[in-house]
Amino acid sequence: MGKVYLIGAGPGDPELLTVKAARLLERATIVLHDSLVSREVLALVPASAQIVDVGKRAGQKLLTQDEINALLVSYASSHEVVIRLKGGDPTLFGRAGEEIEALREARVPFEIVPGITAALGAAAAARISLTDRRAASQLVITTYSRGEDAAGSDPFAATPSLNWAAISSNTTLVLYMPGADYCEVSRRLLAAGQPEDLPCVIISNATRPNQ
Repeated sequence: MGKVYLIGAGPGDPELLTVKAARLLERATIVLHDSLVSREVLALVPASAQIVDVGKRAGQKLLTQDEINALLVSYASSHEVVIRLKGGDPTLFGRAGEEIEALREARVPFEIVPGITAALGAAAAARISLTDRRAASQLVITTYSRGEDAAGSDPFAATPSLNWAAISSNTTLVLYMPGADYCEVSRRLLAAGQPEDLPCVIISNATRPNQ
């Protein structure tokens, strides 16, 4: 049986991959990747390797999560190095928990290779500090993307544990996957008592560090 590597592809720049991630990509025999993995990173995969797109974008998905889990288990029986390549870091908002559970149940060897998550990549691109000691003593990373299982019409239904009123003036808030409704984000922040002149930076997945 082969081994499955859950690898973080970082924010898109192949030079920001870890040395270990780059080395494993060179050895890959099959790569299952998300939609947010850049073409530049995929270019590091050997031409002899099979590349499978299992991404989800804007509610559209090629495969269900259960199908992806089954593929990982199946490919491990016929490939020595199976790469599950995820944008950013695999353990942040990437459903790695479900894949880890499936691999454990099937007794498939696996390893997690961390990557630069969007919060750190965005801060670097914007040239700001997320925890400037003069302004921010804590950091909150969350998402309010509804997800396919969220019920009702509330776009924040996917994060019921987030207490917006508890976000203080010395908190840096990082919102993953906010969707296109920035007015709703603004409304929620204002309703929680945040000032109208609250500094804000918006970084898209297409943004490069030199922009």
